Amino acid sequence: MRPRRRRLGRWACLAALLLSAAVCCTAPISSAISAYAALQAGADGQDAIAEGGSAADIPARMLAAYKKAVQQIGRHAPKCRGMRWPILAGIAKVESNHATGHTITANGDIRPRIYGVLLNGSGAGGNTTTFPDTDGGRWDGTALGERAVGPFQFLPSTWQSVGEDGNGDRVADPHNADDAALGAALYLCGDGRDLTQRAQLQAAIYQYNHSTAYVADVLGWIDRYTAAANDPGLDGVSGTVRTVIEAALAQRGVPYSWGGGTIQGPTYGICCSPSGKSGTSIKGFDCSGLTLYAYARAGVRLPRTAAAQSGVGRRIPASLGTGVLKPGDLVFYAHAPGRDSTIYHVGLYLGHGQMINAARPGTVVRVDSVGAMSGYAGGARLL
Repeated sequence: MRPRRRRLGRWACLAALLLSAAVCCTAPISSAISAYAALQAGADGQDAIAEGGSAADIPARMLAAYKKAVQQIGRHAPKCRGMRWPILAGIAKVESNHATGHTITANGDIRPRIYGVLLNGSGAGGNTTTFPDTDGGRWDGTALGERAVGPFQFLPSTWQSVGEDGNGDRVADPHNADDAALGAALYLCGDGRDLTQRAQLQAAIYQYNHSTAYVADVLGWIDRYTAAANDPGLDGVSGTVRTVIEAALAQRGVPYSWGGGTIQGPTYGICCSPSGKSGTSIKGFDCSGLTLYAYARAGVRLPRTAAAQSGVGRRIPASLGTGVLKPGDLVFYAHAPGRDSTIYHVGLYLGHGQMINAARPGTVVRVDSVGAMSGYAGGARLL
């Protein structure tokens, strides 16, 4: 679909002592994005994160486009099976970070437009092959050659074969969220793939970009979004554990705030995270503030920091794996697993591989896979 071009983006922050209040944040999460987005897209979008944060990092209008494409795909590719919005989200995360930093209008138009590097063989952005112009600059803004366009980074030549009108304005525009999402769904579906089969899903992603590293990156995001999209069932969870979990789940959608959260609930945070984000104007929770609050609802007092919380209750070694975790357990992540002094993050385990998570600045309290953070350092059972 497009030449291989990869650039690693990285979220990172450390547990720190600031203004006498130690707080927690996130581990590095790799996300390879388009050359344009790597340089131009900011970490924080202007759109609200959708569905109370259950769809991590996705602007609401983009998520709506992904879901609309899934609803429409049966009309355009009736033989396709298993298309889900997390699949489209995984592609768009890697290609453009969901158009974060751009304005997305009500009808789905994305401004400013998202352009990749000019594929003229210069080596810039990782391209070494010349792609001659096919659209006269209509979609990519130049007649000097080709460059990938839109949130799904289509080459104009590819768009000619898969572009469809997804928003009903009778124009198939790769710079429109609805049109681009539908085009991506069609491209991935191919001639009737069954995307419920892992091998066929991998083949579809590989077709999108002939790179095994790209496939692994996209699959990782698909798995994270799939886990986050599933509403956690609390069957069999009762008593004090249920009280704690329900208290935390009730905070979904509350903004992340560096240093935010007490036993009473969300609060304004402090300045500043290692990435320079201030919580002083944001009323919400950081990771340990959320667990502190949830356990307080059950009458259990926790220390303020993630590292200190690891010393409460019965410690669950990381060597036992995540399969031994039970609902209500605290889940820890460390820069150097095995050394609790390096713990930087804590979540609240829900069961079925999921946790309630206040991940990092710019996000909201949400349900994540326990694999969404790096450096698993075990858990702690308090109840």
